[in-house]
Amino acid sequence: MRKRLLFSHSFLHWLTVLLNHRVFDLTYPLAVEGFEYLNRHFYIDVEKYDTIMGYRADDSYFSFAQDFLNGTISLRQLARAMHLGKPGQQYVIKSREAFDKLCFVEAKPAIAKKWFQKKQARDCAARRAYFDIERNHRQKDDLYILQLIDEEVNADDPRLRQNLS
Repeated sequence: MRKRLLFSHSFLHWLTVLLNHRVFDLTYPLAVEGFEYLNRHFYIDVEKYDTIMGYRADDSYFSFAQDFLNGTISLRQLARAMHLGKPGQQYVIKSREAFDKLCFVEAKPAIAKKWFQKKQARDCAARRAYFDIERNHRQKDDLYILQLIDEEVNADDPRLRQNLS
């Protein structure tokens, strides 16, 4: 097996992978410029990996990422928002070799009505917390996409760790 990608990379690396594998509208010029900047400085070629493990990217969480690209929230706010509603992790099995290493343990029926309600409740809780708590609480030294671009912040910039704690 080649490699597995665990998101021990920076949060911006994960965001760049997400943005390159989801369909979304780049509505504002800043979002286009931010997307291009992230691709130049934080792109990871996932083709060389057999498995990827990172944050689950449900629709509400993806909307938080779009707010970051649009300059509405800071990197710190985005990182905190990604933990609202307990999003969990997502695993991607990319190669036949990795798939062959999986072993069946058991199957349990998932009743759509029950599990969809849980997903909706998690999504609503995350969105409510995002708008009530996180979105409007700017802090001194927060990094926004415009600063990342203007200051040419790259992966080894210590402010990235500071903004994610």
